[in-house]
Amino acid sequence: MKAMVIEQFGDASVFKQADVVKPQPQANQILIKVAASSVNPLDFKIRNNTLGQISPTFPAVLHGDVAGTVTQIGSNVTQFKVGDEVYGCAGGVINLPGALAEFMVADVDLLAHKPKSLDMAEAAALPLVSLTAWEALIRLANIQSQQSILIHAGAGGVGHIAIQLAKWRQAQVFTTCSSLEKSTLTKQLGADCVINYHEETVADYLAQHTQNKGFDIVFDTVGGDNLDRSFQAVCCNGQVITILATQSYDLTPLFLKGATLHTVMQPNPLLSGIGRKHYGQILTKIADLVDNKIVKPVTDKNRFTFTSIADAHLHLESGNAIGKIVVINDL
Repeated sequence: MKAMVIEQFGDASVFKQADVVKPQPQANQILIKVAASSVNPLDFKIRNNTLGQISPTFPAVLHGDVAGTVTQIGSNVTQFKVGDEVYGCAGGVINLPGALAEFMVADVDLLAHKPKSLDMAEAAALPLVSLTAWEALIRLANIQSQQSILIHAGAGGVGHIAIQLAKWRQAQVFTTCSSLEKSTLTKQLGADCVINYHEETVADYLAQHTQNKGFDIVFDTVGGDNLDRSFQAVCCNGQVITILATQSYDLTPLFLKGATLHTVMQPNPLLSGIGRKHYGQILTKIADLVDNKIVKPVTDKNRFTFTSIADAHLHLESGNAIGKIVVINDL
């Protein structure tokens, strides 16, 4: 079968089309005819060797997010049948080849039936970001009605789903963004207040929106120095959740507030094999929220194909994408 692979780590130009062996489903697996995938920061961090230690072996087929149709089932599979439309985040890491191919084998525990109201491209935009947002807001923070939450980068992939989940839980949602276009989008998704972080400091928006008390929950989807700003923004006994904590931090500000820090490493069930069924269950719930018009994916206006995957990676790395970047299988 045809696939887009990398044979070495590097910039987006390392992608090339190649013929690889078509996989066969084993026990608890299905074979998916891939219709679409989407680009996540995890994908380019594996490609450029920032997280190369979790890459599939070369020639590596990357990308975890997948939407497609079941063409074959392995033994012990009862929840799916040939012809079912499915979606999930199920590969693109060590020992689990990804979605940038004609076909992908996936563990059924990592999958769910695709939302009926979405096409394949829209469905492919959802898995990684919705799993990440759910783990952060629902499982870890257990966000409740009327709590205040600050979601950093609300127009991003994880952020735009987090806004919708927080509003579903009837929280008061504040979000940061960098432009009028992104501000408009986050308001359309339900954000109660949008903060332009180029124009306001943490001290500014704490004074204006919280009487200097801070937010009950701060969700950091950016990492780096933004996690320090999140420690500053949280209230006493509040919670900070981050999806990127790969450097050293001074926890004193957090400690002095008696606040809690949670981290979300979304690929862990893929890497460890632990908790995979939980991911399939979350995606089933997300599909129900989508079909009931509570959650919707936002996709970037630029569409790409598998054979133009390098351009899709460059667009995400540019920081100019709004919502999720979708790639359609044209192999």
